[in-house]
Amino acid sequence: MPLLPGAAAAHSFIQPYTLPVPFAMYAWGATIALVLSFVIVGFFATVPSLARLGHAEGTVPQGREQAGWHWTLARLSSLGLLLLCIASGLVGVQNPYANFNMTFFWIVFVLGVPYAVALVGDFYAALNPWKVLVQCVASLSGLQFEGVRQYPQRLGYYPALVLYMAFIWVELFGRFGPRGLSLALLTYTLVNLAGAWVFGQRAWFRHAEFFSVFLRLVGKMSPWARPWEPDESPSAVSRRRWRAPFTGLFAECADHPSLVLFILFMLSSTAFDGLHGTLPWVTVFWKGIYPVIAPLLPASPGQVYAVSTQAYYVWQWLSLFVSPLAYLVVFVAFIALARRLTHAVQDVGTLVLRFTYALVPIAFVYNVTHYYTLLLAQGGQIVRLVSDPFGWGWNLFGTARWTIEPWIVDVQAIWQTQVALIVLGHIVSVYVAHMEALKVFGSPRRAAVSQLPILVLMVLFTTSGLWILSLPLSPTG
Repeated sequence: MPLLPGAAAAHSFIQPYTLPVPFAMYAWGATIALVLSFVIVGFFATVPSLARLGHAEGTVPQGREQAGWHWTLARLSSLGLLLLCIASGLVGVQNPYANFNMTFFWIVFVLGVPYAVALVGDFYAALNPWKVLVQCVASLSGLQFEGVRQYPQRLGYYPALVLYMAFIWVELFGRFGPRGLSLALLTYTLVNLAGAWVFGQRAWFRHAEFFSVFLRLVGKMSPWARPWEPDESPSAVSRRRWRAPFTGLFAECADHPSLVLFILFMLSSTAFDGLHGTLPWVTVFWKGIYPVIAPLLPASPGQVYAVSTQAYYVWQWLSLFVSPLAYLVVFVAFIALARRLTHAVQDVGTLVLRFTYALVPIAFVYNVTHYYTLLLAQGGQIVRLVSDPFGWGWNLFGTARWTIEPWIVDVQAIWQTQVALIVLGHIVSVYVAHMEALKVFGSPRRAAVSQLPILVLMVLFTTSGLWILSLPLSPTG
């Protein structure tokens, strides 16, 4: 995060941490937990129970929609917060700890909103400030934003993926201060306005606005079943209020290969963030790669440092951008093995689309384990900053001079929490993948056989995730 020291963002603690027990014991313990969960799910889960899990308790009357003055106020407040973020960075103080936009955007919005969506559903669909802005511009100007051309089906979610990659690059390497963040938000706002005008707001915000795509995926884990979007009439399914947690992940499947890459980038980008500042990763470049490419770099003796440093950053950037492709190769290989074991009639591409949502819980817990301490340490400061968003000495709500101590968590507690979350996320993914397998293959036996390669994949992801968290940080990473 640009707001806090980079080392803290990588592993949630700065100093190298000596594990309470050898790493191998954690790896074996996590493996045993996954195997036991696989056995339990395979023994108890059946096709009829899948139908019962999809039932949602509590309904709302047919035709009733989430609308009214409170929704209008909430949407306008969302837009107001976006505009305040942009304005405070442009004209406010440039101290990142004293400016509202850094804490609100990076901590409250980027971290806090996804965690809230996982609990209560995708309320962002109703409060998306860029969508609200488009609707306001349409009301004031008469423009309909229905699109001057049809959104190409072949594009799928690739625009959202590209914007997501750009966002992660800014997060990890941009080192933006308040003004830089405001300029980035202003640019993203103009992109959304242009995209909604060209392709229509419905198509653009479904496929190209990456926060919408990201939070819609996270919201599928929530026990809240009914869509939050107030301008859509509820169907027979959407009138349900509650469902068993995570069942939204196997209520449907990915509808385009680009969404597969988007989900894999959710996973790989967080793993990369945890890895790219560690001592082994830095050593790989400077001792393994740089000696090979050094003779090829056009640098005079006085430019060696600058050129080598730039080469290091280019290598980091390329590693980030190709990371989802590496995960894709592994994922497709294990899906192909599952197809071979079950003699499935579906092709590999179809099965990849069917099982991709099982990776969402893993991507989510990776995000939580890497960043939740930032939310605890800095999130409370928003209470103070909201009274003085520009850092001009205001005290609008009487909270500007409050002393808010950061919530510091013991290093050992952080590690144990990270281990528990990663194991839990992979167990949930085993469950989701198995329930999807019951839908695809019909019989419990074929479903269980198909999930043996997926179980191995989950073990691989679990142990690699724990290994990354246990690595020592590089002093120069």
